Amino acid sequence: MNLPFFIVREKAFVKRHPELVERYKKILRLLELNPSHPSLKLHKLKGRFSDKHAVSITYAYRIVITLIVADNEIIFIDIGHHGEVY
Repeated sequence: MNLPFFIVREKAFVKRHPELVERYKKILRLLELNPSHPSLKLHKLKGRFSDKHAVSITYAYRIVITLIVADNEIIFIDIGHHGEVY
């Protein structure tokens, strides 16, 4: 999966969930400022996603990311319902 895929998924997510747009923007700001912030509920994934992490938007919705700590880089992989992104 690559950035264009994420952009398509992000646009669809925002269109389907306008009530979550402000929360999503807050999550993005927090990721930029402090990826370890407790409210992000950042967690390492297992299995086929063992090289990825996830951040909670709400209980049901997640953002799947790759964290490259050495370069202070975050690569967005997917966004959507818990059952869709895993």
